Amino acid sequence: MKRVRVRVRGQVQGVGFRPFVHALAHRFGLTGWVLNDGEGVLAELQGDDTGPALAALEAEAPPLARIDAVEVADVPVEPGESRFVILPSRGGAVTTGVSADAAVCPSCLAELFDPRDRRYRYPFLTCTHCGPRFTITRRLPYDRPNTSMAGFPLCPACAAEYADPADRRFHAQPTACPACGPRLSHTIEDILAALKAGKIVAIKGLGGFHLACDAFDADAVARLRERKQRNGKPFALMVANAASAARLAEVGTAERALLEEVARPIVLLRRRATPTLPLRGSPPPPLRRGGLIREAAEFPPPPSGGGLGWGHSEHALPPSIAPDLAWIGVMLPCTPIQYLLFHEAAGRPEGTAWLEDPQDLTLVMTSANPGGEPLVIGNAEAHERLAGIADLIVDHDRDILVRADDSVMRVVAGAPAFLRRGRGHVPVPIRLPRAVPPVLAVGGHLKTTVCLTRGTEAFLSQHVGDLDNAATLAFLGETVAHLRAILEVEPVAVAHDLHPDFQSTRFAESLGLPTIPVQHHHAHVAAVLAEHGVTGPALGLALDGFGLGADGGSWGGEMLLVGGTRFERLGHLAPLAQPGGDVAARQPWRMGAAALARMGRGAEIAERFRHCGPADGVRRLIETGVHAPPTSSCGRWFDAACGLLGVRAVAGFEGEAPMVLESLVRRPTVLPGGWRLTDGVLDLTPLLESLLQINAQEGADRFHGTLVAALLDWATPALSARGLDRIALSGGCLMNAVLSDGLAAGFAERGITPLLPRRAPANDGGLSLGQAWVAGQALL
Repeated sequence: MKRVRVRVRGQVQGVGFRPFVHALAHRFGLTGWVLNDGEGVLAELQGDDTGPALAALEAEAPPLARIDAVEVADVPVEPGESRFVILPSRGGAVTTGVSADAAVCPSCLAELFDPRDRRYRYPFLTCTHCGPRFTITRRLPYDRPNTSMAGFPLCPACAAEYADPADRRFHAQPTACPACGPRLSHTIEDILAALKAGKIVAIKGLGGFHLACDAFDADAVARLRERKQRNGKPFALMVANAASAARLAEVGTAERALLEEVARPIVLLRRRATPTLPLRGSPPPPLRRGGLIREAAEFPPPPSGGGLGWGHSEHALPPSIAPDLAWIGVMLPCTPIQYLLFHEAAGRPEGTAWLEDPQDLTLVMTSANPGGEPLVIGNAEAHERLAGIADLIVDHDRDILVRADDSVMRVVAGAPAFLRRGRGHVPVPIRLPRAVPPVLAVGGHLKTTVCLTRGTEAFLSQHVGDLDNAATLAFLGETVAHLRAILEVEPVAVAHDLHPDFQSTRFAESLGLPTIPVQHHHAHVAAVLAEHGVTGPALGLALDGFGLGADGGSWGGEMLLVGGTRFERLGHLAPLAQPGGDVAARQPWRMGAAALARMGRGAEIAERFRHCGPADGVRRLIETGVHAPPTSSCGRWFDAACGLLGVRAVAGFEGEAPMVLESLVRRPTVLPGGWRLTDGVLDLTPLLESLLQINAQEGADRFHGTLVAALLDWATPALSARGLDRIALSGGCLMNAVLSDGLAAGFAERGITPLLPRRAPANDGGLSLGQAWVAGQALL
């Protein structure tokens, strides 16, 4: 007979861990007890052999659990003990928290589509292993009274399940049924009928409302784009399963795993057909504002046969889903409501086997946030803010307490990477290399997130957005307050960007805490080092759009040596003028003009860009240096290439031109002599000059391939000189998979370990993590 005490740390509360241990004990004939406390889960197991149960504890943990550590110690045997019990929770400082929202689990899906089950087609079924968590929790402890389910008393049948340790709904706080739970404002039949009739429908989800329409209805898609004022930004799609996604796009093993994970992110997939571009010579054809060099999108003829989807012989996705992009964002259903729409469209089949087969229904499913404002979450708010956008608003009486946009991910260098971290991944912490004092970090200006540290954990918030309006600033305050509440952490300092005029900096200064400024690109590199557990000196490349430099200049293509709270700028990309200042970031033709001037061909600007804007005036700005500040930004070199190749004259949204350029890449090529290295400065002017006489397709291949080769040539000697064998890669340009894949493979071939952002976005969405790590070390 043996007795062991088991301490389990991690995300192990509110995920069914105690009943899981209870079931293990019965399965292996053990006695003892299990309880929740301030450090996680504590249990004592007693029996002839506790080994199999301990092995199963980690191997078979509940799907929403995250085990960080299991500590086992022998303790005296308790004579006469005859059963295993779940004891009441003990007090103590909370070190766990709330788990992230999760998609409907297989067991609940089986009930949802079983006509004999009392929850058949109930839009709010859930259990301990799935459903809303973070977005319905007001404060700790994670108990029903502290969630938006507080106003729904359990009926006798649900109460019995809730109290039964052997039931998978034991202490499932959001559990409900048709007799006692929330209700939907419209029937599933009515919602689907509206979608099929070409209507735009606002549907309440987990972290907010979505705007949905039939993805194959070009008129509906166009109306949605116009009403939402979305310019050229791509729309995300929702399909029933991975088999349906494979009709539209290439779905590899890694992509399928991402699509099907419980977080249900939007996953970028390469679609099965891409636009073609005409060849281009000199002088170039006229550029069209916001578009490619052509009057209309040109697509290859659709293949015969197949199924519904892109390239189908009868109908294809409208080009306006993702204009001129080779990638589309696709996600699978997450909520029962979403699953029921596909079930209804399939004719209400019994069971779940139908979910393995391709389904025809394909929906645009985009965030309901008009005009760049925060996501809509309230019923009254939806009817007020979405009235001019949606033809039908579908709400229900379970409140969303926390806004959380869908996460967006893609496979980069063979592994998942975030483009946007949101629903399903927040508030899962990122483990830091060492414990630091509690620090709040508030990010930058674009794609803002906040981060709060607790010991060795960094809690990165959901995507807040660009701080361009009062509503998003208010959301920033809401996010900070909620994160502090659910973690029960009071920060001792607040970290912010070095730029004094960022709204996030002003917000940080308003909190009444000591402030710690962190240089933008230092934070980018530090975020990668933090998630990879690197504490010693490391080299980093920050390939970004804009950040205020330590010298007051505009940085964005930086080679930094980072060590703890300090960094040294070892090199940078050669400066390009930004004629017109910030406006040049939205008008790639201006950066193309700056590149011509750098080549000594300023006299060609007026003719080459005569259809784009005040070309001669831009030339004068560059020549006089008036309102044309220099920048080392890698993003602006991308824009310059796009301007010269005619990919975009004026971008409809941030990063649009480089996204289109990436979509054109087929096989990257390297131009010999395409760059120059002088005293740590990397000059790509020869590469850009070579783009003047080739078409956009060839130019995209050459630009990406040569840029990768140049960056490798730039960084490798700096690594060798310092005896370093790893490099951190970050910044918004790393969202480009061609660049990331090329750099990762190239450094690996040289025996250098590339550290890529995995747990936080490479762009400014990961900035707050780096700020928090730098500031936390400064306080040690």
